[in-house]
Amino acid sequence: MLQQAPRAGQDISIDISALQPGIPQHFSHSFKGANIHFFVVKMEDRVISFLDACTKCYPQKKGFGYDSGSVICRACNERYPISEIEKGFGSCYPIKLEGRLKDSRYLISVTELEKLGAKYFQ
Repeated sequence: MLQQAPRAGQDISIDISALQPGIPQHFSHSFKGANIHFFVVKMEDRVISFLDACTKCYPQKKGFGYDSGSVICRACNERYPISEIEKGFGSCYPIKLEGRLKDSRYLISVTELEKLGAKYFQ
């Protein structure tokens, strides 16, 4: 389910206790008339985030779905086990979005999200 990304100052601020381990949670951020979509995944010992776009299929703007422990590109149906999502396969893989943990929050710089996301969502 897609929800508006919560902001705290210059960051997107996500409560990590609300994330289910191994299941992507999708968010959207409005920027210059477009919506930048991304997802966050809580792993065993960390939290990671990606644009909801792949390096190859982003022009189709279909993003990624989730099923039985894997994310799936909705454009080409390439499937990645969530445990290996950062490795990617071939030319279709989610675009890494940097974030950082602070206390019980996962923070993503709004400036960096807009800078990276503008290419894929405008």
